[in-house]
Amino acid sequence: MTIRVNGEPLEIDGPVSITALLAHLRIDPRRVAVEHNLTVVKRPLYDATSVSEGDEIEIVNFVGGGTSRAMGYGRWALGAEATVVQSGKS
Repeated sequence: MTIRVNGEPLEIDGPVSITALLAHLRIDPRRVAVEHNLTVVKRPLYDATSVSEGDEIEIVNFVGGGTSRAMGYGRWALGAEATVVQSGKS
């Protein structure tokens, strides 16, 4: 089935939980916020939230720098391995 993760199409096997999707992408669930079809999912609900055909997932990793002004967020980018692309304030 095909879903979209941070705007990019991703092929995965069958419906999966958010927890399983993050594991597939090698993303530590403790370090990200997840939006599922425009709704922010609280971490305790990752196991119970099913991702199905056509769903849209946004994964955001909070990052910080040397000053409070450098604090921002990063979006996970798909590739051979999941990597973070920093954006936000700089």
